[in-house]
Amino acid sequence: MKRLDKYIIGKFLGTFIFSIVLIMSIAVIFDLTEKLDNFFENQVSVKEIIFDYYLNFIPYYMNMFSPLFIFISVIFFTSKLAGDSEIIAILASGVSYHRLMCPYFVSALLLFAFSFWMTGYVIPPASEKMLTFQDKYIQHFSRENARNIQMEVEPGTILYIESFQKRTKMGYRSSLEHFDGKKLTMRITADRIHYDSAYNWHFDKYIRREFDGMRETLTRGNRLDTIIPVLPKELFYTAENAQMMPNPELRSYIDTQRKRGSGNVQAFETEWWKRWASPIGAFIMTLLGVTMSSKKVRGGMGKNLGFGLTLSALYILFSTVSTTFSVNGVMSPFMSVWLPNFIFLAIGVVLYLRVSR
Repeated sequence: MKRLDKYIIGKFLGTFIFSIVLIMSIAVIFDLTEKLDNFFENQVSVKEIIFDYYLNFIPYYMNMFSPLFIFISVIFFTSKLAGDSEIIAILASGVSYHRLMCPYFVSALLLFAFSFWMTGYVIPPASEKMLTFQDKYIQHFSRENARNIQMEVEPGTILYIESFQKRTKMGYRSSLEHFDGKKLTMRITADRIHYDSAYNWHFDKYIRREFDGMRETLTRGNRLDTIIPVLPKELFYTAENAQMMPNPELRSYIDTQRKRGSGNVQAFETEWWKRWASPIGAFIMTLLGVTMSSKKVRGGMGKNLGFGLTLSALYILFSTVSTTFSVNGVMSPFMSVWLPNFIFLAIGVVLYLRVSR
């Protein structure tokens, strides 16, 4: 690594950190102003506001808008280098445009690794604390009751619960069916189902039917204990829960829900692919930023900054809107998340080929 590389990497990362601190400070002030009435009304302590909310609010939104911060940083300091004729001097000294891009992409690699680590392992527990705080003091969104639950808990085993209460861990009007291929071999129906511990469930006032060809064996009883590999919290998972799961837990949950035939797995798959697509945006935004601002233009960096802000805002807007296609079933989770990256990468490659000449 030469002195030039260290110089550009220092400028890149320094500007990036400065922009994050500046913008997040403004975001915290605006958010505090908006939610101040809720804090006073619910008598929230200063400790809870700082440690339970804002210390988790900052990394969450910092990572969400990191492509914008990267783009602004690259546009800002590269335009300044071009305006001071430093890039012209670098190229005139025999350094190729491709070589000039190396320290930019080294910086982007560092930011990619940091963003991936934050997204997969730091932000999920932070999101859980932040959402718990919001649910308690700002906007209630958690559910206490779930209805019409149907899932394949094991291969060939179908569980159905008409209604389930989170607080009592009690369900009503349930059934458990076992299939051998497409053939029903056993069916349990019960007025109530109750969770005990460690996957132990019991049926109250149950009827058990076992089928052997044309023969049926019927058994009635007041209580039947059984093992069902489902936890009560799994019955209440929503799209918000995807943000609270670290990568290994999220991947495991998606695989399990696919086997069970659950209908809400798309939101979790979308979150999984976002955790890969968002860090990759560091390279795309770097490529776009350098190609748009490395040429000296009349009027200084104002034009580059204006155009850069517009393009980065379109990227974030497109990334947000495209994920709704997955939720509505119009597009696969993978394509809905990666489509903005593919489009802006194509734009960046075209601009790079033009500028490098």
